[in-house]
Amino acid sequence: MKVELAQLNYTIGDFEGNSKKIIDAIERAKRKQVDLVIFSELSVTGYYPHDLLEKKEFIKKAEEAVLVIAKSCEGVAAVIGAPRINENERGKTLFNSAFFLSDGKIQSMHNKTLLPTYDIFDEYRHFEPNREFQIVEYKNERIAITICEDLWDEQPTANEFGKDKLYSISPMEELAKLEPDFVVNISASPFSFNQEGWRKDVLVKKAKNFGIPILYCNQVGAQTELIFDGGSVFIDRDGEIVKELKYFEEDTLVVDTEDLGQKQVQKHTDYIEKIHDALVLGILDYFQKMGFKQATLGLSGGIDSAVVAVLAVRALGPENVRVLLMPSKYSSEHSVEDARILAENLGIRYDVVHIQETVDAFEKELKPLFEDRAPDVAEENIQARARGIFVMAISNKFGHILLNTTNKSESAVGYGTLYGDMNGGLAVLGDVYKMDVYKLSRFMNKDGEIIPENTIVKPPSAELRPDQKDTDSLPDYEDLDVMLFNYIELNKSPREIADMGFDESVVRKVVRMVNMNEYKRFQAAPILRISSKAFGFGRKMPLVARY
Repeated sequence: MKVELAQLNYTIGDFEGNSKKIIDAIERAKRKQVDLVIFSELSVTGYYPHDLLEKKEFIKKAEEAVLVIAKSCEGVAAVIGAPRINENERGKTLFNSAFFLSDGKIQSMHNKTLLPTYDIFDEYRHFEPNREFQIVEYKNERIAITICEDLWDEQPTANEFGKDKLYSISPMEELAKLEPDFVVNISASPFSFNQEGWRKDVLVKKAKNFGIPILYCNQVGAQTELIFDGGSVFIDRDGEIVKELKYFEEDTLVVDTEDLGQKQVQKHTDYIEKIHDALVLGILDYFQKMGFKQATLGLSGGIDSAVVAVLAVRALGPENVRVLLMPSKYSSEHSVEDARILAENLGIRYDVVHIQETVDAFEKELKPLFEDRAPDVAEENIQARARGIFVMAISNKFGHILLNTTNKSESAVGYGTLYGDMNGGLAVLGDVYKMDVYKLSRFMNKDGEIIPENTIVKPPSAELRPDQKDTDSLPDYEDLDVMLFNYIELNKSPREIADMGFDESVVRKVVRMVNMNEYKRFQAAPILRISSKAFGFGRKMPLVARY
């Protein structure tokens, strides 16, 4: 059977646009004499619609879209994903379903069994789990249709991926009893640099253990925080990856389930390159799907704003990025010069706004209220908030979206100013640790210097007081990032982290900073997720707790 994997980029709630993408792909498949076209999970609605699923009109439009798409399936079959109403009196009102379409109508519906509730996922909030298993017979082939987690009943754990059972039932075991010729899996699996390999390993393991080929179709594109990387695959019954689609871009590929032909597998790329590509895609889709065009940010001469500026230019083009250089009396000359050189290297507009008079005016008015107390973090934050006012003014006046430049290390320990440098409509580096920011800068410069070398090698500083360095109040980032990763991603205790060779008092100080600053992260801009445990949807912590 000739089967096409259609790895497409959908927009949540854009029924007309999503349907057109699907129908256009079906029409192209007909011209290739394809027998079956496979699309991704909830392809009709986009993934994940959250509480839009509770709106009757939303579900009605999804139903109508499925019927329209079905009419195009004359001479070819398709598998698409959409919610459908649960007609039973018991349980949730909806199923997360795969629809098998042929001869112009819906032939069968296959509901998702394993509904994830971990990390960013909360499908059991809306969907009823499947309890019945069936096979599709089409053109003398027996096809098992599954949805995403139905193929992996295991979850990556803190210390060793793929060892803990997550569900009590295995859809693959149930479907294998029906003796399918191959398994279709429609998926919406977001990118995570530290789990991407695990996902592929699970698919390979299932195909090999059951001796059944797997056609896995993931989606691509970003839905605000979630970034889908594609990487759809065809795996033969021996667990060998025969065909693999591109990462971070739309792609289609026809495979013959009988004649495997020459292997077509994507080349391995470093995780930093994948993070780079994911962030570029995340920015691009956020702007395009929201109807925005131009971005702005404050360019300080530091590594974080430099990396965000490069990512923004690669996503939106230099003509759509504008930056402000906002020195104060504490800003070093080389920082301003580094920012200027970067802006010129990128070919973007930059303006210099000196904030000292603004800061002085605030301090003058506040002096009677401060009662001659010594300068401290209050004065430092006035500088950050003054800069926030200027970049937000550009955002408001010209309709630009402000990109936040705070990295994950800083966000974790609260090293940022609310209503100042934490301003923004999108946090580009909010899931990228500081040391990976440096690696990104090196990757960006691999074909020639874009980010000035001085920006990369100088000690990081917020430059809010004389000779300030980040290490005045934080451990070296090499150590800090290891502590944070083990505490946030791996859920290790302070004692376990200290046993890795760190001073336990320093570890406990870092953990206390993480816990105390949850209220800041609660108010932060949405974060582009590139790890298995991003702040926001993926890590839900109480604001007030004694732990």
